[in-house]
Amino acid sequence: MSDPARFIRENTALHEPPLIPEIRLHLASEIVPIWQMTEEELEKSGLPPPFWAFAWAGGQALARYILDNPEIVRRRRVLDFGSGSGLIAIAAMKAGAASVLAADIDAFAVAAIALNAETNGVAVAATTEDLVGVENRGWDVILVGDMCYEGPLAARIEVWLRKLAGEGATVLIGDPGRTYLPKSGLEKLVAYAVKTTRELEDTDVRNTSVWRVSPG
Repeated sequence: MSDPARFIRENTALHEPPLIPEIRLHLASEIVPIWQMTEEELEKSGLPPPFWAFAWAGGQALARYILDNPEIVRRRRVLDFGSGSGLIAIAAMKAGAASVLAADIDAFAVAAIALNAETNGVAVAATTEDLVGVENRGWDVILVGDMCYEGPLAARIEVWLRKLAGEGATVLIGDPGRTYLPKSGLEKLVAYAVKTTRELEDTDVRNTSVWRVSPG
């Protein structure tokens, strides 16, 4: 797929995530067709699943928390890791962050982030670089939405995030009870009931929490 932005425009529509009606995103209206479409493309060109096409519960919770508590990011440099649609990054900019870098290894996600940031009138830098394990590049706040769904990945991320927290960064995770969320070293800040769909989850509502990561 040579034009990710065109693919996104043709296969999504603008929607407001249930918990964050202040933000509009290019999201999949029909979930199954876009997954099937990208599975077919996957066979041809190696496209990853379209995680960027959905407002996942963990991301919604963390975005809501940032919008309701803007002092966390105001005038600070923010990393939105595993950004997907860019929802959290956009929320951070709307809350007054000095700058936000949205990181996602999927080039389609980076295209979606650019489209969604433009739609919401904010400037968000984006990268496909795999940042897990890198030294802090000046980030004051690291935000991670719904990334604890796979064991090896969650383990790598946890070590890195605890190191960053130990060096003084504020590290927050939004998570709806994924299997590989760390079992200790987290401070629960708030919980939300996030509306979802059974096409993505096993329930219509997910109890989703925002956690502060303790230093390792």
